[in-house]
Amino acid sequence: MTDAIALLVVVPIVLSLGPIAVGTAWNRSGWVAAALGALVHLGLSLTVAARVFATGSFSYAVGGYAPPFGIELVADGVSATLVLLVSAVTLAVVVYARTAGPHTSGFYSGLLLLTAGVSGVFVTGDLFNLYVFIEITGLATYALVATGRSPAAAMASLKYLLVGTIGASLYLLGVGYLYISTGTLNMADLAATIPSVGYDSPLVLTGFGLLVVGLAVKAALFPLHTWQPGAYAESPDSVTAYISALVSTAAAYALFRVIYAVFTPAFDAAVPFALDALVILAAVSVVVGSVLAVLQSDLKRMLAYSSVAQFGLVIAGFAIANTTAVTGGLIHLVGHAVMKAGLFVGVGALAGVAGGRTVDDVAGLADRAPVVSAAFAVLAFALVGVPPAVGFAGKWHIVLGAVEGGRWGVASVAVVSTLLTLAYFARVVERMYFRDAPEAVDADASADAAGDGVLASDGGSEATPSAGSGISTEARLVVVAAAVGAVVLGLFASDLVSVFEPVLEVYFE
Repeated sequence: MTDAIALLVVVPIVLSLGPIAVGTAWNRSGWVAAALGALVHLGLSLTVAARVFATGSFSYAVGGYAPPFGIELVADGVSATLVLLVSAVTLAVVVYARTAGPHTSGFYSGLLLLTAGVSGVFVTGDLFNLYVFIEITGLATYALVATGRSPAAAMASLKYLLVGTIGASLYLLGVGYLYISTGTLNMADLAATIPSVGYDSPLVLTGFGLLVVGLAVKAALFPLHTWQPGAYAESPDSVTAYISALVSTAAAYALFRVIYAVFTPAFDAAVPFALDALVILAAVSVVVGSVLAVLQSDLKRMLAYSSVAQFGLVIAGFAIANTTAVTGGLIHLVGHAVMKAGLFVGVGALAGVAGGRTVDDVAGLADRAPVVSAAFAVLAFALVGVPPAVGFAGKWHIVLGAVEGGRWGVASVAVVSTLLTLAYFARVVERMYFRDAPEAVDADASADAAGDGVLASDGGSEATPSAGSGISTEARLVVVAAAVGAVVLGLFASDLVSVFEPVLEVYFE
């Protein structure tokens, strides 16, 4: 059923209209539509993945119009894995949002639209349609950030809109330059045509530079990251968990496709300074993001700057341009999404118990919320890179690839970043397990927090939760599932490598 790859985009868009149409008559229609969309998306992604794993990559011509003139969708080991990731994260966030909120129809419509956008980014084989899906993703994200319903959330959304529009515009200009020079927008066709134009052609070089900078804005590389801390910190916890897992992931994946499916490793051989510059930009992002994360006291901002560093590491792996490093970048891309979604849900859940979300607020939480605290600690050390979790597998391959490619600076940066990541997570875990809870915390409320109480916060605003609010069963389930997933992915990292290997063999043959 090859239509499944197109339905990955179509079904969420169609279902996103439901809450808007009947939301005033049935206020739970949004959650039902999102849950149905998540389950159908999971079935479709499993269908696509089953075909890829059984017969190899395949393409789908939308409307029967053959590429390069028609729109082509492509599924391979990388894209199939990532659409499965979209399904898993969407389902987890929908489960979490059932009690955490927001409970508005607009939120669920935006979530489904965002699901369609990131799915399209992962399966499109056309450079212009990649722009279309990136814009769908961006527009949905701007709206979802604003569901925080506070002046700070509105400002964060506006800033994201302005910066994101600049990034998208730069990307679109790059697409235009490549179209002028080659006369095509299909990725496979561009890969075959660009060599005849010349890798050192001013049009090709300008197009590459604009595409990379535009996607670097979307991926929040330093110094183009300014939209991210506010967007993550001021969004409702459900929104933050989703966008931290998938939005910048989609941009980093798009950069991977541009580098290897459009320009190919031959471009690096002909114009080495292009990827050298990207390596430097990514390495700086790793260091600066890690240092800024260490300086934060607000946990959501700490995790936001952590993402700046982690995506810098992923993109450094892509830019090193050898099989080992790129494999590491892809593993870390998948692992980071799982770990960061779980961490943000964990912060939201623990803030409901602690009455705040600063580092000092979590003191003594291991006694009051033992399950979520333990899962949060597992996720934290997984992101540090402690084996056997997936964070170790991704970073290990990136460091090995850097050494193989003679990029000792990147290898050193990865090690330093790991130490800094340990520094900012260790202080959180230390307060959870080795500090006493503030005396103001009511003992009875603490006992309720360790049980199965329901989180009091609606999640529709960023008002600080009252101390002693319970942790919902859904939040506990999502955080524990993320922690287990991070460990399982690490244990089966060799299977991920075998899934990605056929795709990379095509690029590095």
